Amino acid sequence: MKISAFQFAIAALLALAAGCIGAFAIGEWRGVAHPQTLHDFVHEELDLDASQRERLERLEARFTVERNELEHSLRAANARLAVAMDEEHEYGPKVAAAIDDVHGRMGDLQKATVGHVFAMRALLKPEQKARFDRQVSLSLTGEADE
Repeated sequence: MKISAFQFAIAALLALAAGCIGAFAIGEWRGVAHPQTLHDFVHEELDLDASQRERLERLEARFTVERNELEHSLRAANARLAVAMDEEHEYGPKVAAAIDDVHGRMGDLQKATVGHVFAMRALLKPEQKARFDRQVSLSLTGEADE
């Protein structure tokens, strides 16, 4: 089966949107004077002790596997959307179902990412949690909690 340029463009745009949601959830978007990612912030700004660093590395390794699986699932859902669009050539029931599937996969990725953020938070000491919470808020809204 051949995928048209239009279908490829739609699939690429949906994949980009999914990536942006995931990136947004974990603070990948830059603040003006803040570390590039939430990961960088945790590692560079929170002065983790050796035990925290070790537990964080284990968390990150597990999440990398989970995130990769979820991203693969999302790419597969995008491919199914492309097929549905090729079959229907309109916003029909197959396209609608495929879009719902893509949104579900995007939601699964976002939920896993937020779960990972809370798992990281659980490793922190109270004073670190306060700084972490401010950074998460800034990452998600562009505004730090006052």
